[in-house]
Amino acid sequence: MNQSMRNHTARLLIAALLATAFLASAQETKPATNAPQRRVQAAPLVSPELLPDHGVTFRFRAPKASEVKVSGQFGAEAALTKGEEGVWSVTVPNVPAGVHEYHFVVDGLNVIDPQNSALKPQRWPGSSILHVPSNPSAAWDLQDIPHGVLHEHVYKSKALGTWRRIIVYTPPGAEKAGRVPVLYLSHGYSDNEASWTVHGKAHWIMDSLIASKKAVPMIIVMPDGHALPPGAAGFGDYGPANSKALCDELAQDVIPLVEANYKVISKPRSRAFAGLSMGGHHALTVALNHHDEFSWVGAFSSAPPPTNTVSAGLNDSASVNRDLKLFWIACGKKDFLFQRNNEFDVLLKEKGIHHEYVETEGDHSWPVWRRYLIEFTPKLFR
Repeated sequence: MNQSMRNHTARLLIAALLATAFLASAQETKPATNAPQRRVQAAPLVSPELLPDHGVTFRFRAPKASEVKVSGQFGAEAALTKGEEGVWSVTVPNVPAGVHEYHFVVDGLNVIDPQNSALKPQRWPGSSILHVPSNPSAAWDLQDIPHGVLHEHVYKSKALGTWRRIIVYTPPGAEKAGRVPVLYLSHGYSDNEASWTVHGKAHWIMDSLIASKKAVPMIIVMPDGHALPPGAAGFGDYGPANSKALCDELAQDVIPLVEANYKVISKPRSRAFAGLSMGGHHALTVALNHHDEFSWVGAFSSAPPPTNTVSAGLNDSASVNRDLKLFWIACGKKDFLFQRNNEFDVLLKEKGIHHEYVETEGDHSWPVWRRYLIEFTPKLFR
């Protein structure tokens, strides 16, 4: 075979090899007819969507659901309509400004909004948060004013023998300011130590009140109000035991931690305690059993403690009146605890214990408690 024929044969061989490689590649990349198809990623949903006309659109993807509704504090329950790709939606008109809890009801099952990362902190999470800003801004809205800082402390409680956490708010400019007073602020039964900031917006409320000079700069300490884990026992047994444990922890762990790490005035006249619902149970217990350590007490929509657990204060009105500069109690007229608060008000009057009792509009809910914080904190440390 001459050189020309050898070159021609080589070229044919190379061409054959390239063709074979091309066909093999095509066969490898072509999906088999019985192979599973790649799942197409569904387009992300926006929910809730705030509209310019004050409406809010809610969306929920549930292709196999028969019924989807949205239920929340913004108004009446609304049914969603099923659309393409199993996406349900509804636009609720004229949603009032505020911070509202809501959830979906899917074939009778309550679920959070999976498109919304704003969840209400709770021991048993079940609510999403819809925040509709006010115009002009409300105290609980984010505003262009000086802001304080939130701190987290995890510690081993000597009183309880377990790991615990507190959230601490320091006011704007705290690093340059002198020593300031402290408000210890407790949540309710279903919530946790993050509820007063994430959902209650206590830090933004304080920023607003301090900026407008309605409240003096103060540190706010938010502990876990469940010093004991809730069990099968009803609140009648759990409440007093839990309050006693929390008061022990305040004295042995929380107050020393705060006073060691922050520039605070370490005297009872510069300490306040307030709480809502179960936290109000704590507050009433503090007022009557620990008035020598706290001079300012606020009880919001409280679950009043049994009289035998606070008999020391009830039977020593002179000491309570001497120590407490403010004993402030408030409850909404539609609150399920309204009657019990009325009865506790009568009891305090009979015992000669000085206090302010305020009956307001509203029920047992966070929109009421935000307003109480706005009304209560300007009264402190004056």
